[in-house]
Amino acid sequence: MKPCFLLNRVLLRFDDGSQAIHGNLSAVVVDSQGNLWLGSDEGANVERLTLEEPSVYGHHEPFYLGDYIPLFDPQGEVDIEGMAYSNHYLWLTGSHSSKRKRAKGKTQERDLQRLATLETEPNRYILARIPLVHGELHKTCPHPDDPSRQLSAACLQKTAAQNILIEALKDDVHLGPFLTFPLPSKENGFDIEGLAVYQDRVFLGFRGPVLRGWAIILEIALAETEPGGLTLQALGDKGQRYKKHFVDLRGLGIRELTMQGQDLIILAGPTMTLAGAMQIYRLKHPTSLPGDSLSGRMAEGLELVGDLPWANGVDNAEGLTLFPSLAGQQGLLVVYDTPDPLRHPFPNTVYGDVFLLP
Repeated sequence: MKPCFLLNRVLLRFDDGSQAIHGNLSAVVVDSQGNLWLGSDEGANVERLTLEEPSVYGHHEPFYLGDYIPLFDPQGEVDIEGMAYSNHYLWLTGSHSSKRKRAKGKTQERDLQRLATLETEPNRYILARIPLVHGELHKTCPHPDDPSRQLSAACLQKTAAQNILIEALKDDVHLGPFLTFPLPSKENGFDIEGLAVYQDRVFLGFRGPVLRGWAIILEIALAETEPGGLTLQALGDKGQRYKKHFVDLRGLGIRELTMQGQDLIILAGPTMTLAGAMQIYRLKHPTSLPGDSLSGRMAEGLELVGDLPWANGVDNAEGLTLFPSLAGQQGLLVVYDTPDPLRHPFPNTVYGDVFLLP
């Protein structure tokens, strides 16, 4: 064990009508103004909290994504699983996954049928950026450093019910079988839960599939080719549309990603719906990897930062972002899905943890 050192806790305070949000946090990021932006695996909003006093964030304001980007279903949930802030844009991704209905314990016959039923929600196939300038979201606005340039909200180009990334991966030797014969999320199925952005590169971390213990990070480059539309750019000398980076996380999948300079910080956790180890890793300089790559436990480019505390059935670490600590050291803010009841000191509040990032 290599425990992560807890530096501080921050209190997140939401409005009275947002009970579901503080118990279902799945992503968090800090913008240039110090605001917190949070995503949930329910609904189609992103949430902004601003600093009220040291270590307390409130003044909660929700923002409906459909006001900035076109959704497949205006009433459907996006299942936000990853968020990033880069170059005056808030980036977000849905899980791109299917789900299995839950047994409700009413009748055996109905529960057996529910467990045989898979569902796909089109909004889960969203990968988007929205201009975020001076703490406010915009559909379009001038670049703050160059008013002659426009920043514009955009999504990865859609297909009838998914997007062009899914189409590009259907023939992939590693990921294609999980799209041809889909398994639900949390059953080692196709499930994106991590997002990080560095310059023109976007990194997507997969909770599943994990292949023989190897987790997968997908690297892509996106460009706006039409108003509101992003397309895949060629990477490397061979003109491939993506790179795959396999990382040995001791059998864990990826729950979130964030950049620290040119390094990629990885939040790792179980692929399946079970309690287990939650760990932080660092993958050094992933943009310098010329093509598909393997980074094993003993590789110089991959290191274990530390183990997060975990408990059975609660405190599922889902979101993380770089965060300044009170001690002036670099920290990582971690937020949780299904938080322990002890994290709710008052109604509509929840504690997040700030860990030291060596």
